[in-house]
Amino acid sequence: MRTVSCFVFLFCGIFLPGILGFPQTNTSIDCDSLLPNYEGEPQISAPPYIIAVSFDNFDPGNEVQVTLEALGDAGFKGFNLQAREIDGDVPVGTFKITDPNTKGLACHNMTNSAVSQANSDVKQKVTTTWIAPHDVRELQFIATVVQNPENFWVGIQSKTLTPMNSESVNATGKSKRKVCFSI
Repeated sequence: MRTVSCFVFLFCGIFLPGILGFPQTNTSIDCDSLLPNYEGEPQISAPPYIIAVSFDNFDPGNEVQVTLEALGDAGFKGFNLQAREIDGDVPVGTFKITDPNTKGLACHNMTNSAVSQANSDVKQKVTTTWIAPHDVRELQFIATVVQNPENFWVGIQSKTLTPMNSESVNATGKSKRKVCFSI
């Protein structure tokens, strides 16, 4: 009888929330491809989200405030935010978790190399702090944002950030690289 009670308890704990339609809180996004664990395809329309950064240039150890924000009323439930060198596919630097709606992830076994949602609440904006590493080139913040399982955008990019000691920085400290957007 005790075995049957344990089985019923286990069954209810695992399957009942899905059957009753309770919200899924396990929105995981792959660290490499930045694809969420859904069967759907990413949206190809312009994303209703932006990534804003507090600085254009950085030195190793600098802290850069990074904000992922919805445009208008397009809230989001899930996200994965990383810093990557231009044309790179591995996160660089670490995040200091400052927003209660965020949590750090260990991509490529590097603690807090990415940041994600801490809950499935709808968010309009999350802010975190990124700490620049040594020996890094120009980079961008890149994100996947999940509005719901049917609507998600992959590869949302911030403007390019340049290390202070880079040869591609002119006397004003601004990057010579031009970024073009098409919508």
